[in-house]
This record gives sequence, structure tokens and C-alpha cells, in this order.
Amino acid sequence: MLRTMAATAVLGLSLGCEPTNQGYQPSQPIVYSHAVHAGDLQIPCQYCHFGAERGRFAGIPPASVCMNCHRQVRQDHPEVVKVARAIETNQPIPWVRVNWFPDHATFDHSVHIAADIECQTCHGAVESMGRVRQEASLTMGWCLNCHRSLGKLPGTVGAPEPVAANRLTDCAVCHH
Repeated sequence: MLRTMAATAVLGLSLGCEPTNQGYQPSQPIVYSHAVHAGDLQIPCQYCHFGAERGRFAGIPPASVCMNCHRQVRQDHPEVVKVARAIETNQPIPWVRVNWFPDHATFDHSVHIAADIECQTCHGAVESMGRVRQEASLTMGWCLNCHRSLGKLPGTVGAPEPVAANRLTDCAVCHH
């Protein structure tokens, strides 16, 4: 029993208080390159992830968004054929979620977009990723560091100044 408790304590300390999926880069059912679409072609994030501006979740774009372009461009590409087949058969594409935020906290994409925070702040340089990975740790400490640097209220003049505490560091902002 004592060995089990000691092993659990060592494991807990090695993992840290907040487990993170930083670096998680799953394979997807359809090979999709953000480096090509967001990078080379400079398609804005919100063209595909239009839910980000309107609510908590950016969402995975429906296959029909892909076909807005691919009805005319590279229709015969094997990955595009998979997208078209999913639409024809009315089958959702089983995308694997990449960025995981803890269940005990909330995150609202629309609030961050309204504050002019770029997607890359949390998601990293997605425009250079062939396969997307979770770039940030998304731990409470990571989020608080950002919230502390944004201490000035919207509409004030000048760059945000780091502050020890502000309305953005109130627990109720993220924990409901």
C-alpha cells in the first residue's frame, strides 16, 4: 500500500499539477494542410472557423466550406474526393480534436476575437503547420500570464501594461 501511494505521488509530481496536451498532433481522417490553405493561400482563419466570431467554439468547418473552392479547384485530389464523398453520403468527417481546454474552465473564442487577440496567440503559427498540433499548454498559469498582460480596459489608449491583478484575473471570468 505504501509503495502504491509513493508511486502515485512520484507520478503526480512528474506530471505536474495541470496535465497538458501541448504538442499533441493527431493524424486526421483527411490530410489537410493549414500551411497550404492559411499559409500559402492566406485564407483567413474565420473563413473556415466562422463560429469563432459568434460564440464559444470556433468549430470544425462543415465539409461544404471546403467545397466552396474545391468544386472548381483540384476536385480530383484524393483528399478532396474524400470530402466530396462525405457530402454525397451525408456522413460527417470524423475529425480528431486537437486543442483541449480543461472541462472545469470555460473559454469563449468570440470574446478573444472581439479583443483583437490573434488566433496564433493560443494556436501558434498554424499557417505554417502541415498537420496541426496543440501549441500552447492551455494551463491556468499560461492563460493567467496572458490575462495579466491585458490589464487595461477596452477603449483605453496605449499598450496594455502588465498588472498583478485585474478584472481578467478574477476566477469567475473562466470558472463558472
